[in-house]
Amino acid sequence: MIPLPLSRPVPTYGRHLAICESQSAARSPPIFHLIFALPAILVITQFLWPMALPLLAKILVAALMLAASQFQFWSKLSSGSVFAPEFPRSVVILFNWASGSILFLALMQLLLSAGYLGVWMASGNAPAVPETLRYAMAGASGLLGAIGVLNAVRVPPLKDVDLLIRDLPSQYEGYTILQLTDLHISRLFPASWTGKVVDRANALAVDLVVVTGDVIDGSLAMRRADVAPLARLEAKDGIYMSPGNHEYFLGFREWMQHFSEMGMRILGNAHAILERGGARLMLAGVTDRSAPATGQPRPDLAAALAGGPDGVPIILLDHQPGGAHRAAARGIAAQLSGHTHGGMMPGLAWLVARGNAGFVSGLYDVDGMTLYVNNGTGIWPGFALRLRRPCELTRLTLRRTP
Repeated sequence: MIPLPLSRPVPTYGRHLAICESQSAARSPPIFHLIFALPAILVITQFLWPMALPLLAKILVAALMLAASQFQFWSKLSSGSVFAPEFPRSVVILFNWASGSILFLALMQLLLSAGYLGVWMASGNAPAVPETLRYAMAGASGLLGAIGVLNAVRVPPLKDVDLLIRDLPSQYEGYTILQLTDLHISRLFPASWTGKVVDRANALAVDLVVVTGDVIDGSLAMRRADVAPLARLEAKDGIYMSPGNHEYFLGFREWMQHFSEMGMRILGNAHAILERGGARLMLAGVTDRSAPATGQPRPDLAAALAGGPDGVPIILLDHQPGGAHRAAARGIAAQLSGHTHGGMMPGLAWLVARGNAGFVSGLYDVDGMTLYVNNGTGIWPGFALRLRRPCELTRLTLRRTP
């Protein structure tokens, strides 16, 4: 199968164009830091302070907790952006473990307080909290934090998904697409990790590779070596990419140029036509909805589809799943998205759903269109925790809708 020329030309980006950074995204006002500090403040006041420990020890532990809660602030100091922590990988992992453990301990403390309040209201007595229970809670939260980080940073396992496509030509029955998304290549996911992902991807020998955004965290100068293994990606019909919101934070134009030079075909409000045995398939992609804030073109599905042939099934690459109903109304057969990281963990997934039109993880039937929301190949290094929401290397096999 040979990809036909794009009906809309892929944009070319000059090497010397200015770096485009989202100042609004990188800016971190005091309220931002206070929100991240709230779990630590709860743990310090309700859990740590009542413990039978020397005052100096309490002050030291409290200071460490507050410092750990401000990981995003330290990240900005290290690189100028909260989206690019420029610390050794071990330090990034330690920050994520510490902040995650504090979060889990704060949740346990809330449950404990609610339980003891219930006992006090029922009996009129305020029971004392055993010291051993506090130590058990601290140990459990630390263990959960470690499991969450380990789940987040591992090389993702293979996940096989059947993608139902209405009116799929018989020539495309069983056609395989590897979806990579939310790699967040960074100090947390360096060249060694990227290389292992590429090796696993190439071993699958799929027909097509699509990359649905958030490939990097950092500027080209920071990440050039870490993304280099992506140039080894192989697929019979090529590598296609649509940008995610993180591409716009630190050098969008430089990154698009670099990805093009690495062999990726950028679908930013554009499409490509694939042909196999006389049958055709349209692959379309849109920019991210955060693009206008950086002076880049907004997502334009009409532009992405303009000039495409009638009666050809369309697969849309859109980093964020929130616009799925609009895509279905335009006759899209399937949409591939990421962005949500699968919600990262139970409970938090409910909040993520509210910001993404209810779409968080897995397959959805959206007004007759198939939507697949990928949990992500990697995860944002600023909150690298996963519980029951595993990362994935996703092989999609096209099947005709019965």
